[in-house]
Amino acid sequence: MDAGTSGLLFSGSDWDFATLSRAHDAIEKIATEELGLDVYPVQMEVISSEQMLDAYSSIGMPLMYRHWSFGKHFLYQELLYRKAGRGLAYELVINSNPCIVYLMEENTMPLQALVTAHAAFGHNHFFKNNYLFRQWTDAGSILSYLDFAKSYITRCEERHGLAAVEEILDAAHALMEQGVFRYRRPPKLSSEKQREGIRERLEYEERSYNDLWRTIPKSKSGEPAGEAESKIAERKRSLHLPEENLLYFLEKNSLILEPWQREIIRIVRIVAQYFYPQRQTQVMNEGCATFVHYTIMNTLFDRGQISEGAMLEILRSHSNVVFQPAFDDQRYSGINPYALGLDLMQDIQRICTEPTAEDRDWFPDIAGNGDWRETMLDAWANHRDESFIRQYLSPRLIRKWRLFTLNDAANEAHYQVASIHNERGYEKIRSALADSYDVGTSRSDIQVVDLDLLGDRHLRLQHKVRDGIVLEEESRDATLRHVRKLWGYDVSLQGVDAETGASVYECSTRQIEE
Repeated sequence: MDAGTSGLLFSGSDWDFATLSRAHDAIEKIATEELGLDVYPVQMEVISSEQMLDAYSSIGMPLMYRHWSFGKHFLYQELLYRKAGRGLAYELVINSNPCIVYLMEENTMPLQALVTAHAAFGHNHFFKNNYLFRQWTDAGSILSYLDFAKSYITRCEERHGLAAVEEILDAAHALMEQGVFRYRRPPKLSSEKQREGIRERLEYEERSYNDLWRTIPKSKSGEPAGEAESKIAERKRSLHLPEENLLYFLEKNSLILEPWQREIIRIVRIVAQYFYPQRQTQVMNEGCATFVHYTIMNTLFDRGQISEGAMLEILRSHSNVVFQPAFDDQRYSGINPYALGLDLMQDIQRICTEPTAEDRDWFPDIAGNGDWRETMLDAWANHRDESFIRQYLSPRLIRKWRLFTLNDAANEAHYQVASIHNERGYEKIRSALADSYDVGTSRSDIQVVDLDLLGDRHLRLQHKVRDGIVLEEESRDATLRHVRKLWGYDVSLQGVDAETGASVYECSTRQIEE
């Protein structure tokens, strides 16, 4: 019997594009009409395992400029896959408009339905509606911008040579972690028409002096000390110091970079900024997508549109995704964001529909409101992982996950259990878990704090040391060399205690080279 006449969306493991389309339409109806999801148009592409590996290597983007690190990543992932050391993702989704979803051609039809709900609607809705993605990314322009970036870097390679371009890309990639805005909104990507004028602008800049050169005095014959200090302070204000985005600062203020080099740094910086919201929302993003696929697949099964055999296969894949090894299991590598995210979403659903007295005390605004859909949509739109956990992690979920906090003092021989399952302990456990997902605290806080334009053009960076954790010496020195390559003059880095301001360490490229 044909699947269409039996009420089933599909039967068996085989699929074709008509079956994919039929499943997509049924999933879309539930996602939009019953869950209230708001999504970008979807572009679904079926790819092979090698194409998926290739997508991995270019950080998941369909268009990307060339760099040796992508090839290295491809070979590493391919080796693991061929030796069964690591499986491939069932799908890959891109935050763009239209939203691009890659499906593995090796997937069975039940799995294709699962990942369609997960990626084409769960992730898609989150990308379109979460405030971080709305503020920091431009889904409508990213693909055309990457097309421009790829062709521009190719032209640079033809004009200036592969080695020269690779040298700039190596330095810029090394600084990608410090190449994002965390608090200030970056400018929108330029439009197609604006990008057409980039070539003329760059050619003009190549014929012009950098504006900063005019700030350097032509003679040493002397200004009053007070006036000189005032000018230095004014220049610092004009450079907006301190500056957290190293790539942005170097792109705008380096005295040695040519215009084409600045444009390459800007390309790397924009790519880094594009991925920054994903680092802050992994639990929420995966939790949203997993909750959506779980809810939609169960709804289709209850309506007789998916068979028992297909549902068993879907549940097996779902269980693999949300599996959380115990802390003493060899497979343990931390908290599974799929598992924690799904549990948080389902717990919100429970609190809204079947709250306990404890829930009413902890969540008076949502407990028993009966509208879990609207509550969930609001949470997905207005939180990141840190604030979401701080707002919605319940005592019941803390008990389910058996969470507690440990104090690890350097001067103590043993760990100390600091927070247990009581009212005060729940608050501290929730706060500690939320802090662990705060990218601002886990990422090294390094800023440009001073710049001597009038003298030797010494660039001074500052690292705020938290909990006594300093930078690893080898990678720190290598990174400083990359900064010097882009700046052109001596660069120093001072580590200061984040709480007291006391100096912890200091190093410079001059010392490293000696």
